[in-house]
Amino acid sequence: MSSRNSARQKAIARVARTRPQDMGIDYTKEPLTEIFGANVFDEQAMRARLPRDVFKRLTATIHEGLPLAPDIADVVANSMKDWAVERGATHYTHWFQPMTGNTAEKHDAFLEPGAEGSVINAFSGKMLVKGESDASSFPSGGIRSTFEARGYTAWDPRSPVFIKDSLNGGTLCIPTAFCSYTGECLDRKTPLLRSTQALSIHALRILRLFGNTSATYVNTTIGIEQEYFLVDRNFYLQRPDLVNTGRTLFGARPPKGQEMGDHYFGSIRGRVLAFMMDVEKRLYRLGIPLKTRHNEVAPAQFELAPLYEEANIATDHNMLIMETLRSVARDHGLVCLMHEKPFKGVNGSGKHNNWSLADSEGNNLLDPGDTPHENAQFLVFLCAVMRAVHKYAALIRVGTATAGNDHRLGAHEAPPAILSVFLGNELMEVVDSIRSGAAAKGHEREYMRIGVTALPALPRDATDRNRTSPVAFTGNKFEFRAVGSAQSPAPTIFLVNSAVTEALDTYAGMLEAGTAKGRPFLDAVNTLLRDEFNAHAPVLFGGDSYSAAWPKEAERRGLPNLRTAVSALERFTDDDNVALLSRYKVLSPREVAARQDILLDEYANILAIEAQVTLEIGRTSILPAAFSWQRKVAETVRSLTGIGMEDASETHKAHLERVNRHVRDFMIALERLDEEILRCRDLRGSALKRAQFCRELLVPVMAACRAEGDALEQLVDDTRWPMPKYREMLWIY
Repeated sequence: MSSRNSARQKAIARVARTRPQDMGIDYTKEPLTEIFGANVFDEQAMRARLPRDVFKRLTATIHEGLPLAPDIADVVANSMKDWAVERGATHYTHWFQPMTGNTAEKHDAFLEPGAEGSVINAFSGKMLVKGESDASSFPSGGIRSTFEARGYTAWDPRSPVFIKDSLNGGTLCIPTAFCSYTGECLDRKTPLLRSTQALSIHALRILRLFGNTSATYVNTTIGIEQEYFLVDRNFYLQRPDLVNTGRTLFGARPPKGQEMGDHYFGSIRGRVLAFMMDVEKRLYRLGIPLKTRHNEVAPAQFELAPLYEEANIATDHNMLIMETLRSVARDHGLVCLMHEKPFKGVNGSGKHNNWSLADSEGNNLLDPGDTPHENAQFLVFLCAVMRAVHKYAALIRVGTATAGNDHRLGAHEAPPAILSVFLGNELMEVVDSIRSGAAAKGHEREYMRIGVTALPALPRDATDRNRTSPVAFTGNKFEFRAVGSAQSPAPTIFLVNSAVTEALDTYAGMLEAGTAKGRPFLDAVNTLLRDEFNAHAPVLFGGDSYSAAWPKEAERRGLPNLRTAVSALERFTDDDNVALLSRYKVLSPREVAARQDILLDEYANILAIEAQVTLEIGRTSILPAAFSWQRKVAETVRSLTGIGMEDASETHKAHLERVNRHVRDFMIALERLDEEILRCRDLRGSALKRAQFCRELLVPVMAACRAEGDALEQLVDDTRWPMPKYREMLWIY
């Protein structure tokens, strides 16, 4: 087989000829400040188009969470329609986030019958506020039967309406929640909205105790860092595993990976930069405030990050970011891979969630502040997060439990599955001094008992970051680093919100009871902080979370180590978790059970698909290449022996023996995988049992198949190898 005829070599040649695309992006002609938010029906557009009283009432709904008045819905809808049609939109859709992990949309035209056979553009308040979607085909965990099809989408006014442009026009997208006919949620947005509402109620109780009477709500704010890989589409289409699963199920370690550290923050290649700028322009038009772009650690890996936004909006924007990355990549002859571990042996991709709290006046409640009063309030909120992570670690872990993330967590490139909190040296001194009641010395400061001696300004960024910690305080926020790159950020956020809500509710009750008895408020605060910091100190860890000693130490401290998605999802329906979520009306017990069933079923389906693809690639691509090479080497050995070159043939015999051994072991592994796939298909019982089967039997057999396939890749003649190799996909683009 000539290298000129190799499909792989042809793909390499095509990629080598590829040049950056000129997408006509010129910020001197279209300044960023002019295009930003151009496709968003934001408050500026509302103010310009809506009557003053309607605008005022609508913004009260958006900012204060007040119910939308039905009598203004028609006015708002008509203004939206006019605005959208002026920008080329012909259709509208209720844009929602079902439990598939993606977004969903059904397009309806504005077109309505007019007089005498004519047509008009129409859009009513009823169409805006509520839509009906077939709910039977979306994952429901038993909440809906196949024959029970009715489901509803409900407008979320707190997330801006936007237009998605396409080649031939635009679509007005209305962010919505998605629920069943019974009102039970079938999406990822609804629990986030519910958890934010519950958190606001109890955070305001804390603020009122500290004398803040002006704040009207508290919101979760979040900044989401998104990592991703890019590969050339010519390579991607020759990799059935990437096409069907988003990750490589085979692939030998390349001669060069990330060892040199030369990709991280390196100069961005022209083709990639053209792609990034195209992504940015489209996202700027959607009002998404992108701030950062750079090369990540692994070759062919990159990252972007927006500014902070309210969690609900940030989550919607992150879903749009992922969708845009994928679609723009196609325009540039690339494919964007969101899988947490598309390539074995190099860093995987995460989605770091930088989480904080802000009141209605824009004050960050996790900012230490400049006065003793602010310090005390900050420490109460800080302590609430500590309690939440310590008490509900297993529940928060559920938010990161996916089949893809199992390849990443604890792999010395991401935090372990053990949840711990890192505060930094100076803040730890503050906590330790409160725990002991003694002064904390050092740094020419003393941290004393609140209300007895005034605290100086607490330190901001006064310590190094701990990149191994899953929950790290970074000056005025917590960074939750365990979320996977392909995930919606919503599950982790609403689970964290729920756990923090319980802490704030508890603390507000303790402080209210103390002051009701006539106790000085700051004395009550000191007692609360001392007791709670001591109670939840086991969750604090400032060392190397990658170290072999940490799991043993974590076990001694009583911290759960839920190493796989299945072991985490098993804990979702623990009594304490169900009680928490139902108490604050985030999820009902039935909704928790349904969500657990959906997530376990998704896990099992992903592994079942991966197993089938592994089997097909092994039998139809790798084995034929290996057999061909076997015959070639065997012919060479016979020819050398036939002409009296026995010594020279020994080396070839040794090579042939290695090939034969790995072919034999590969065939045995594939046969075993075939058997396990059939057993999995015939498996009856709960989603948990199927997921456990896949984890315990499919995963190790797939690993055995991969080991033999990767060994053959390093033995078989390069021109015979059927799929692009890591050395090509990671470095040629």
